[in-house]
Amino acid sequence: MAGARNNTAVTKFILLGFSDFPKLKNVLFTVFLGSYLMTITWNLSLIILIRMDSYLHTPMYFFLSNLSFLDFCYVTSTIPKMLFDFFQQPKSIPFLGCTMQYFFFSSLGLTECCLLAAMAYDRYAAICNPLLYMTIMSTTLCVQMVVGSYITGILGSLIQLCALFQLDFCGPNVINHFFCDLPQLLVLSCSETFYLQVMKFVIAVIFGVISVVVIMVSYGYIIATILKISSAEGRVKTFNTCASHLTAVTLFFGSGLFVYMNPSSNKSLGNDKMASIFYTMVIPMLNPLIYSLRNKEIKDALRRYKKRAFIHCHS
Repeated sequence: MAGARNNTAVTKFILLGFSDFPKLKNVLFTVFLGSYLMTITWNLSLIILIRMDSYLHTPMYFFLSNLSFLDFCYVTSTIPKMLFDFFQQPKSIPFLGCTMQYFFFSSLGLTECCLLAAMAYDRYAAICNPLLYMTIMSTTLCVQMVVGSYITGILGSLIQLCALFQLDFCGPNVINHFFCDLPQLLVLSCSETFYLQVMKFVIAVIFGVISVVVIMVSYGYIIATILKISSAEGRVKTFNTCASHLTAVTLFFGSGLFVYMNPSSNKSLGNDKMASIFYTMVIPMLNPLIYSLRNKEIKDALRRYKKRAFIHCHS
């Protein structure tokens, strides 16, 4: 690893960010700052609500609180640096800082892939085996699934990081993006990147495709169970319990696979940047709303919290 760094002429990278739109700098900064503040507020509020309300101490909300924590960390790994860079010239980041940003960002993204698959299994157990649900989804299993998601995500990212350190970067050092991501770094390397390109694709398959397959199989059984319900109202009510998760899965994997399953090229970098905005900022902001707006239990928990707060203020 040390040898690879000694052969690396580039000591820092320049992030172009959104320099293509200089006249919109203040507008973009305001929009992104507002989105970031809403994202951390909504996700932290959902975590606190789940922790405070005993009625939400179930496997489903245990996974949801961990998803909110991941989204909070996920958006924080890239957006604060991007906001800071709006008023910096040049928008530089050290070589080590760039690789570490990618490592944390990648670890969180891969962990979220695993966690969404675990949440699909939870919905399968709840709908297809309701009488055995609490037995199947024991506290021990839930903790193991969450911890396993984190460990797997970190290992997957660590493998890529070690391979990335073996590459040489001789120049240019300009990244046409707002954060350090692997496709953009591969374009800048003066080493042969075929091995890492293949590794990127394999990891995308392992984490993306396999997670999607687990989700699809789980929902195949869920749909089969729902179709057996005699009343239309019962079918709609049961499907609504997993519609939020399906929406989140579609948004996350759709944008992520678009970037990481495509070969890197200069022509695709603009599209990658737009897709990255979607899954680094928009999805973490939307997830708390997706899981809360049509969720009766979350709404009931909010009412209970407001009632307790009202009584406390007037006691």
